[in-house]
Amino acid sequence: MWFVLAFMSAVFAAATSILAKIGIDRVNSNLATAIRTAVVLVMAWGMVFLTGEQSGISQIDRKSWIFLILSGLATGASWLCYYKSLQAGAASKVVAVDKLSFIITLFLAAVLLNERLTVKSLVGAALITAGTLIVAL
Repeated sequence: MWFVLAFMSAVFAAATSILAKIGIDRVNSNLATAIRTAVVLVMAWGMVFLTGEQSGISQIDRKSWIFLILSGLATGASWLCYYKSLQAGAASKVVAVDKLSFIITLFLAAVLLNERLTVKSLVGAALITAGTLIVAL
C-alpha cells in the first residue's frame, strides 16, 4: 500500500510542477506560494474534519508539536525556493534538482534516524545524482 500511495504522490507532485509552472506566469513567486499554501491548508483541514480526526489535536505531545512546526517551516522554505526556481528555470530541470532531496533524505535518515545505508540505496543515490546532473547541466 505504501508504494501505491508513494507513486500517487509522485504523480500529484508532477502535476503540481506543471500546473505551477503554467500558473506562475506573470505572478510573483511568493504570492503564488501563498495561494498554493492556502489551498493546501483548506484541503488538509477539510480532510481532518471529513474523517473526524480533529479531536486528536489535544493528544499531540510537545515533541511532536515542535517537530511538526519545524517540518512546516522547512516545507514553507522549500516551497518558496521551489516556486522561485520554477519561475526562473525549466520545469524539467528544476524538478530534477529538487529530487536531490532523496539523496539528502537518505543521508539524514542514516545520521538522525539510524536507518541503514545499503549498497542498493547508495547505488540508487549515485544514479539519481548522475541523472540529475545530466538533465540539469
